[in-house]
Amino acid sequence: MSDAFAPESCHRRLLADPPRKLRFRPDADFAAWRAEMDAKLRELIGWLPERAPLDIRIEDQTQTDAFDETRFVFAAEPGADVPCHLLIPRGAAGPVPVVICLQGHSTGMHISLGRPKYDGDEKSIAGDRDFGLQAVRQGYAALVMEQRCFGERKDARENAGRHDCTHPSMVSLLLGRTMIGERCWDVSRGIDALEEAFADRLDLSRIGCMGNSGGGTVTWFASCLEGRIAAAMPSCYVCTFADSIGSINHCPDNYIPGALQWFEMADLAGLIAPRPLVVVAGTEDPIFPFPAVQRTYETIAAIYAAAGAPDNCRLVIGQGGHRFYATDGWARFAERTGWQA
Repeated sequence: MSDAFAPESCHRRLLADPPRKLRFRPDADFAAWRAEMDAKLRELIGWLPERAPLDIRIEDQTQTDAFDETRFVFAAEPGADVPCHLLIPRGAAGPVPVVICLQGHSTGMHISLGRPKYDGDEKSIAGDRDFGLQAVRQGYAALVMEQRCFGERKDARENAGRHDCTHPSMVSLLLGRTMIGERCWDVSRGIDALEEAFADRLDLSRIGCMGNSGGGTVTWFASCLEGRIAAAMPSCYVCTFADSIGSINHCPDNYIPGALQWFEMADLAGLIAPRPLVVVAGTEDPIFPFPAVQRTYETIAAIYAAAGAPDNCRLVIGQGGHRFYATDGWARFAERTGWQA
C-alpha cells in the first residue's frame, strides 16, 4: 500500500511548515505581539470557570526533622477537588519562596514526596522525581499538587487504568475545554489557596513552578497564563510541537486544537519573559528529541533578548533520557532567581 494513502503523509507535509501566524519576529513590536499571543492562547485552551469559594479543608498536619507538612484539599471548581501537600522547611527565619511541584504521567503526587505506593515507584523516584523533597532541601517550601487524571484524581471508571488521561481529555474537548487549560486552572487556584490559608509563612512574591514531562507541560502553560508564577523550570517537555507531539505518539492531554495555526512552543516564551526560565532536557529523550529542543531554545533566547532579559533563561542539558536532572536544574534555578536559602 502506498504511503500516500496514510494520513500521516499529509500531516508530515503540514507539520513541516505550519502557519504560525503569531510567530516571533525580532522586528515586531514586542508588547503588541505578546498581547496578541496571550489572547489567542486563552482562546485556544478553552473556557474556564468563574472563581468560586475554595472550601479549603486541612486533613492532616505532621512534622519531620526537615519540614512541616500540611495535607489539604481545595475546590478548583464544583466537582474538582484538588488534594495537595504543603511542605515548609523547619527553622526558616521568615517567609520562604514556594515552588509548585507537578508530576507528569505517573502513579501520582506521592512520587514528589518520595513515598512509593505501587510497583515501579522506586524507579520513578530514583529519576530525580521527588520534587517536593528536593525543593525543601533547596530551602524552598513545596506545594505538591495532584494533577487531573493522575494518582488520587485518576479516572475512576472501570478499566480506565491507573492514570489514563484519554477519556477525560476527550470529554474536555467535547465541553469546549482542554486538559491543559483545566490543569493550569488548578495551578492558579492552588496559588489562590496559598494566599488564603498560608500567606503568613510563605513569600508569595516568589512563587516558582516546576515539573517533568506532563508536569513540565503544565509548568510551561501555567507560567504563560499565570503572572503570579515568578519563575519556571519545565523539564523534558520544551521542544517543538512538530517534532514531539506532532510526530511521536503522545497522550491526548498534550494537545491544544489549532495551536500550530498560530504558534510553535518557542513562541509562547514571549508570555513568560522576562521572568526567570530554566529549561531542562535530556540528550537521549526519546519523545522530546534533543535537536528540536536546541532549535526551540535558540528562539527562546532570542525572545528573552527582545524582552530585555537575555540572562534570565538557561538550558540545562542532561546526558540521559526522559527524566529530571536535579543537581544542575536546581543550581541554574537558584542562579536565575537569586532565591538561594
